[in-house]
Amino acid sequence: MSAVRPYCQIHRRKSRQIFVGKVPVGGDAPITVQSLTNTLTSDVKATIAQIRALEVAGADIVRVSCPDEASTKALKEIIPEVTVPVVADIHFHYKRGIESALAGAACLRINPGNIGSDERVREVIKAAKDHNCSIRIGVNAGSLEKDLLEQFGEPCPEAMVASALRHIKILEDNDFFNFKISCKASDVFLAVAAYQQLAEACDYPLHVGVTEAGGLRTGTIKSSIGIGSLLWAGIGDTIRVSLSADPVEEIKVGFDILKSMGLRHRGVNVIACPSCARQQFDVIETVRVLEERLAHITTPMTVSVIGCVVNGPGEALMTDIGFTGGGRGTHQVYIGGQTAHRLKDENIVDHLVKLVEEKAAEIEKINAQAEAAA
Repeated sequence: MSAVRPYCQIHRRKSRQIFVGKVPVGGDAPITVQSLTNTLTSDVKATIAQIRALEVAGADIVRVSCPDEASTKALKEIIPEVTVPVVADIHFHYKRGIESALAGAACLRINPGNIGSDERVREVIKAAKDHNCSIRIGVNAGSLEKDLLEQFGEPCPEAMVASALRHIKILEDNDFFNFKISCKASDVFLAVAAYQQLAEACDYPLHVGVTEAGGLRTGTIKSSIGIGSLLWAGIGDTIRVSLSADPVEEIKVGFDILKSMGLRHRGVNVIACPSCARQQFDVIETVRVLEERLAHITTPMTVSVIGCVVNGPGEALMTDIGFTGGGRGTHQVYIGGQTAHRLKDENIVDHLVKLVEEKAAEIEKINAQAEAAA
């Protein structure tokens, strides 16, 4: 019922495909969603717990910061205990990159502006080659190389792309091509412009995001505008929403961005009215509790919850399960866009959760049978 319409199809930029562990990035692979842990990496127990929480939320890739040797040593204990590929975030100390590769990291994130000399970058490349790691070239407007700042006068798209191309050449000169690139800024327009130019300049997969976007509300808005603009233009192979919040929220927002653009579907997409004096039940509270109760469902489907008959029947035609408020406490339930039954004097949330769980089980059974037949 929730198929993407022709008028909202997005044609993705053609990029090479690389692998972060077993996860493909770029090419025709789904756009992946990732986050960064905020625990001390040296606190093995806490870091494992947070990565597992991110896995449950749907994270495809998880990055951990490795600022010291204690952190890279901890990777040896962390990586075997989680299922997602782990990216080691490296700044300033190139030896941390080498140690992370030895510890089993699936990818090394290096910032060209602070990793050191070309020779040090080459040593990190060799370690990645020797241990089958991919690399992310992580350009950031806030840490560009000094000579580029002198040349361009300030952080700008041209300076950021020049930094990226410089380090692309280093990797290519060392016969290394298993890498992706990010070109982030905290300014939405700067970030978008840099990615647009970079997308024209190379065919490597792009990790997109607005860095240091802010707290949950403002960061979500900035990230949605920035990442959404790029995805609409077909730019982006993996995304990270940078929030000053629980990393799990980054994964939720990331998937919500992709779902809203028809690029990837995971879990239940609840369509709900903002409510008004016409509502026949408490829409806001119903939706709040419903989304919490349906958080465990990973099967893609759409549910509409509309307070009255003005838009309710129309929305229900385009959703897997629809619910429309009716007079005298009698509400209409739709399944597969068709009128199904009425609900009166029962718990709305309990009823909808039951319907969604049944529908999810039905879809999963059909998918399993199709896979077995193939």
